[in-house]
Amino acid sequence: MTHDTDADVDVAIIGAGPAGATAAALLVRSGLSVHVLERSHFPRFSIGESLLPQCMHILDEAGLLSTVEAGGFQPKNGAVFTRRDHEAVIDFRDKFSDGWGTTYQVERAGFDQRLVEAATAQGARVDFGVTVTAFRPDTQRPCLTYLDEDGQETPLTARFVLDASGYGRVLARLLALGRDPRLEPRMALFSHVEDHIHDPTFDRDKILIGVHPEHASLWYWLIPFSHGRASVGVVGDAETLTAQGNAAEQRWQRLVDAEPRFRALLRDARPIRPVASLQGYSADVTRLHGPGYALLGNAGEFLDPVFSSGVTIALRSAHQAAPLVERQLRGDGVDWQHEFERPLRQGIETFRAFVDAWYDGRLPAIIFHDAHPASLKRMISSVLAGYAWDTANPFVSAARRRLTTLAELCGHVPAASGDST
Repeated sequence: MTHDTDADVDVAIIGAGPAGATAAALLVRSGLSVHVLERSHFPRFSIGESLLPQCMHILDEAGLLSTVEAGGFQPKNGAVFTRRDHEAVIDFRDKFSDGWGTTYQVERAGFDQRLVEAATAQGARVDFGVTVTAFRPDTQRPCLTYLDEDGQETPLTARFVLDASGYGRVLARLLALGRDPRLEPRMALFSHVEDHIHDPTFDRDKILIGVHPEHASLWYWLIPFSHGRASVGVVGDAETLTAQGNAAEQRWQRLVDAEPRFRALLRDARPIRPVASLQGYSADVTRLHGPGYALLGNAGEFLDPVFSSGVTIALRSAHQAAPLVERQLRGDGVDWQHEFERPLRQGIETFRAFVDAWYDGRLPAIIFHDAHPASLKRMISSVLAGYAWDTANPFVSAARRRLTTLAELCGHVPAASGDST
């Protein structure tokens, strides 16, 4: 491919997480030069540890699947939901959509490190410990300025820029793209533990999602890792969570003890990380693209951790953007609104419909109902496995309407306004 001699690099990528590493790998495989700028030093801790099966074919196309498969990560084939000792199982291998039905649960420090090392081995340049401080959009030669840890500022001119900065949301901040995410603000408390789970009925190949027995809007995750470790978190409104104690550790422990299944499974658990909190994580932007740039994954929109959609959306956005960048730099016309933003947001809206239905009680009514037709369960399973862009699935093409209708058939009665239980 002919390169623009006035640019320092074909594509600059902000962020070396899953979206950035995947985009870099796809682009260098197309013959483009790629320079990734990452503020952190890897390996580094991150949440978003439970992948969805749709991730797998994207990792494969980017040449990253083999390094993931060699990582010794915990296999995952579904989810178990628990509420007041009632359990419901969703098996991703039994689904409506074609494609992978299995994936992994990963400690992100090692997972992200593997991805970026593989992208580097394919030819991407990655600089760690640098912070992007300025950006000038341009249809031909957008320009970044970044600061290294010695205080040295450096301009970087590219032919295209991808923002994969995750929660840093670099371009959204610099270009004032943020808007109301349309989701209630929530808080997460989480830790890693040596879980010491000996219960033979516990399936380590599935994420466990629990519902608080009294506060239905509070939910838990238990993500088993390999080698006897697990990620354990609880999500809810900040007022309810902070009322559980004076310190994060006390709140987390009190909430874990309040859910019967979690209390029993984790009775011998030993925390190996301090309990951390995160709030204000939901985000959205007015647009996902502009002159010479596009936003990937969490740098554009992040919904909620409940269905582990974050990494899937990140990889999907990289997978959609990379061939469009290649075409544009080849001189072909690209309609970024029609070919990138609109289709990406359609899948995100499917996830949003499921998130909304989880918190207003419709989806729990569906999941914990005992007598689903197998065909409907497979459709639900497909979305929860990440196939939120498969419009042949009625729970994608008309997600909100179908969820409401099915919830009513399962006996769901909408809560009165202001009722948190």
